Amino acid sequence: MDTTVPDPFNFETGFTAVNSSQDCFWYAVYVKSRHEFRVHELLTKTGIEAFLPAVQMLRRWKDRKKLVIFPLFPGYMFVHIPEQKDHMLAVLKTHGVVRFLSAKPGKPAQVPNVQINSLKTLMESKTPVEPYPYLREGQRVRIKNGSLAGVEGILVKRKGQHILVLSVDILQQGASVKIDALDVEPA
Repeated sequence: MDTTVPDPFNFETGFTAVNSSQDCFWYAVYVKSRHEFRVHELLTKTGIEAFLPAVQMLRRWKDRKKLVIFPLFPGYMFVHIPEQKDHMLAVLKTHGVVRFLSAKPGKPAQVPNVQINSLKTLMESKTPVEPYPYLREGQRVRIKNGSLAGVEGILVKRKGQHILVLSVDILQQGASVKIDALDVEPA
């Protein structure tokens, strides 16, 4: 009788490591604030493929400037695991992980491979990358800084530029102004 444990079994997590024949999917995971790099390290140590897109940004203090690495999406990272409860549970048991993102309660939403591959290519290219707000045309937004701070309107894209349209319903008239998408937030 053979009592040996299969080589890929991980005693810490209690599940067998993923082999290439298993279908793995990407999932987005919400983690505690400022725990992204630590969670990434812990997941990787337990054999779970994790992806944390990060960018280098210049941080200024009164007395100095320094290049600092920040998560591209603060509070979020991605894991590549089979759609099995034991693998999902291993991720959830990792210190710092809060939950999987899902569209329906109890069913983590898969992130399309093309989106992850595009992000990986972008990160590997060493091209300067900046966070950009997720905005949809027709969305109601508010300007968050500058001389127009607090102004609300509808976001429109015209000729590759973002336009904020201010409407006066009773007049059925409006006015528009070109804006930088980084200066707005959902209203």
